[in-house]
Amino acid sequence: MKLGAKFYRPDDHFDELIAGDGTARPYARQLSAYFEAMGPDALLERQHAINSTIADMGISFTVYSEGDNIDRAWPLDVIPRAIPGSEWDRIERGMIQRVRALNLFIDDLYNDRKVIRDKVVPAELIDSSANYLQPCRGVSPRHGVWANICGSDLVRDRDGTVYVLEDNLRVPSGVAYMLENRTVIKRVFPSLFANLRIRPVSEYPTQLSAMLESIAPRRDGAEPEIVVLTPGIYNSAYFEHSLLARTMGVELVEGGDLVVGEDDHVYMRTIDGLARVDTIYRRIDDVFLDPQAFRPDSMLGVPGIMRAWRAGNVALANAPGSGVADDKVVYTYVPDIIRYFLDEDPVIPNVPTWRCSDPAHLEYVLANIAELVVKPANESGGYGMLVGPHASRAEHEQFRQLLKSQPRNYIAQPTLSLSTAPTLCGDALEPRHLDLRPFILQGEDVTVTSGGLTRVALRKGSLVVNSSQGGGSKDTWIIEDAG
Repeated sequence: MKLGAKFYRPDDHFDELIAGDGTARPYARQLSAYFEAMGPDALLERQHAINSTIADMGISFTVYSEGDNIDRAWPLDVIPRAIPGSEWDRIERGMIQRVRALNLFIDDLYNDRKVIRDKVVPAELIDSSANYLQPCRGVSPRHGVWANICGSDLVRDRDGTVYVLEDNLRVPSGVAYMLENRTVIKRVFPSLFANLRIRPVSEYPTQLSAMLESIAPRRDGAEPEIVVLTPGIYNSAYFEHSLLARTMGVELVEGGDLVVGEDDHVYMRTIDGLARVDTIYRRIDDVFLDPQAFRPDSMLGVPGIMRAWRAGNVALANAPGSGVADDKVVYTYVPDIIRYFLDEDPVIPNVPTWRCSDPAHLEYVLANIAELVVKPANESGGYGMLVGPHASRAEHEQFRQLLKSQPRNYIAQPTLSLSTAPTLCGDALEPRHLDLRPFILQGEDVTVTSGGLTRVALRKGSLVVNSSQGGGSKDTWIIEDAG
C-alpha cells in the first residue's frame, strides 16, 4: 500500500491490514488494492471529504480544558480497520460469555454472595470497592441482568493474540461514533460496500430499543415508555445521548423532566401532564442518580428513583451498582468468575496482571515499574495511569509512593505491543496503535455489535487511544471470509 513515492511499511508490531512482508492480509487484499490504485491525491481528497462530512453532520465530542468545554470535530481516519468474519465469530462468543458471567457475578454479589463464600473473590475486595453500593443489596433486576450495555476494550499483542484489556459496565460510551463512522465512510466509499461483504452496524439502535423493552416492568396491554436520561448539553457524551434517543425514537430527558410519584412510579412531565416511564437508559453516574440515596447535592438525578427501582416499578440500564465489576482489581478475577459461574474456560484471555494489594505482586511492580503500565482501579479514559517506558524517573518514584500508600487502588500490566494499522498522518501512511471497543447488549437475549469503535493513538509511538487525549478513530469492518 503506497502514498505517492512513499510506501507503507508496518513496523515490528502486528499490523491489522499488512503482514510483515509488506503484502496485504488475505481478508484485506481487496481493500489494500483499492487504496493503492487510488493514488495519493485521491486519498487525501477522500480524507478532506470525511472531515467536511463530519463538520456538516455536527459530529463532535467535548474536551474539558482548564475549566472550559471545547467542542471538537470527531477525528476519523480514511483507512478502515478490517477483521475477518471467522475471527470475529470467536470474539463474539467470547464477549457473550464474558458479559453473561459478569452479570451472574454482580447479581450474586448483591444477593447470595456465593462467589465470596466459596472464596473465588475475597470479601474485602468487594466491600472496599467504591462501586459496590449498599442501597442495591437485595435487588435482582429483570432477567438477573445488571450491566445491560457493556463496552469491553480489546487489544491485540505482537503475536496476534487478542486480549480483553478492561470492562466498562457503568455508562460505557462511544457507540454513537461507531454508527456515525459507518455513515460517513459509506458516503465516501460507496463502491467498497458494493463489492465487499461487510457486516452492518446500523441495526444497533433497534437492538438497543428491543433490549430496553425486554427489561421493562410488565404492564398489561401497554407498550413500554423508554427515555434516555442525560446530565445535559455540557456533558462530554451529549452528542451520543441525543443521537441514540433520536434513532430509537424515544424522549431525551434530564433529571428535572422526571418525578417519582407517591406510588413509587416514575413519571415524565409532558405538556399533556404526567406520563409513566418504564425503562430509563441513564447516562448519569451512580452517585448523581438519586440525591436521596447518594449525593444530596446532586442536581442531575431524580429524587426517589432508587426507591422506584428497588420496588420494581422502573428499569434502569445500566442498573446502579454495576460498576463493582468495572473495578480493575475485580477484572483480574474475571477468568475465575467465568469458570465458577459458567464452568467454561475463557474464550478471550485477560492481559496478565499484577494486583498491588498482593504483597508479592507489589514487590515485583515496585522493582519493575519502568517496564509496566500501572492503572488505578476505578479511573477511565486513560487518566491516572503510568506508562512506565514512557515516563520519567521522577514519575516512577511518584507512583512507587502511591502504590505503597494505596496498594488496593492499583494494578499493573506488561506494556503490550499493541497492534497497528495504516493511518493517514499528514501526507503519508504510518502505523498507529489501536484498540477496539465492541458493544454487548444483554436483556432477555444477548447481542454483540459487528465490530465496534476502533480507537487510534494518533501520536507516533503513543499507546493512549482516548479522543480526550489526542486519539482518533477508524471505521471497523467485519469482512465475511471468502467461500
